[in-house]
Amino acid sequence: MSVRSGRTGEQRRAARPWPPVWLPAVFVYAIAATGMVRVLTQHWREGAALLAGSMLAAAVLRALLPEDRAGLLAVRGKVIDIAIYLVLGLVTLAFAVTITRSLTVS
Repeated sequence: MSVRSGRTGEQRRAARPWPPVWLPAVFVYAIAATGMVRVLTQHWREGAALLAGSMLAAAVLRALLPEDRAGLLAVRGKVIDIAIYLVLGLVTLAFAVTITRSLTVS
């Protein structure tokens, strides 16, 4: 038993929530960062699709996780957050798929 908290190690582990509050946001940020790297390395279509995927992943996570586990994904009400993430993700994906001209200056 720990002298400081009065709880055993097993009790402390059981008290830790899973997933941690920061994990869903880090997952979404990792996808978005990968997309930005792809955009900056001249693979803008793949990068835009990854950015759209990060927004769609945020929508799914916001829909599945309870309020106290959503962390930084919870900005407004649950329905508004999901709607905004979905709209931004789908519009970005539509741009990535339909724009065919190169972004390089010729």
